Amino acid sequence: MRARLSIYDEPKIDCHNHVFDPRRFPYSPTALYAPTGGDLGTAAQLFEVFGAYGVRHALVVQPNSGYDLDNRCLLDALGQAAGRFRGMAIVPVDVSRSDLERLRSVGVLGVTFNVPVVGPDYFADPAGLFAELADLDMFIDVQVEGDQLVALAPLLERAEVRVLIDHCGRPIPQAGLGQAGFSALLRLADTRRALIKLSGFAKFSAQPYPYRDVWPYVELLTGTFGFDACIWGSDWPFLRAPERIDYGPLLKLVERLVPEPENREKVLWATAKRVFGF
Repeated sequence: MRARLSIYDEPKIDCHNHVFDPRRFPYSPTALYAPTGGDLGTAAQLFEVFGAYGVRHALVVQPNSGYDLDNRCLLDALGQAAGRFRGMAIVPVDVSRSDLERLRSVGVLGVTFNVPVVGPDYFADPAGLFAELADLDMFIDVQVEGDQLVALAPLLERAEVRVLIDHCGRPIPQAGLGQAGFSALLRLADTRRALIKLSGFAKFSAQPYPYRDVWPYVELLTGTFGFDACIWGSDWPFLRAPERIDYGPLLKLVERLVPEPENREKVLWATAKRVFGF
């Protein structure tokens, strides 16, 4: 009988994390927030964290904080990882196809649309961008909160672009499972082009760890989309966290939320490995 692996031994891909290294890559003057102190997290530090917890690959997400449209720190991390990492960049809505192709050639798989930070009007007319991303087989990585997805969902449903949804769509737990934004998110399952990141619980939970008020949302998302369309991310280095967060307890929480080993293997490893080409 094969011994049961610890969650720390199971193969893992972290599908939502960031890098901040202002000493090597100074922040953009247009960024709305400049991380300092405990909010910092360099590529070198990220490699150490991954080594300690058995994380083999990562999807590194370009942050609006610190860097805004300057993707150099992200691209440096992808270069250092030598194929172990993929990335999500931030681009202007009128980005050229050649720029998207250049980003794709160095491991960037899509672009980030962070609605809570930039506002819903940042991509006022995204149809052209979505079409280019779809043609290049790239993703739009969407972060929304509350009911912000309601206005965006019809565009995502009509477009052929593949979609990543950060942090379970950041529902408001007190508003219940029937809230409009979360209902719009569940309907995206019908497109079969959307993946859900089971990540960032501290960003929308009204409770401390283990964030029990978000568990019903995770259960409904995994039941609706299926474990083949759900992936996990830590949100390291836990920017502007409301309380202390550690990587180890976040992994133990995955064990509690996805107790079946075959489903957890999909969430932590197989789906991201397949979809992101690791």
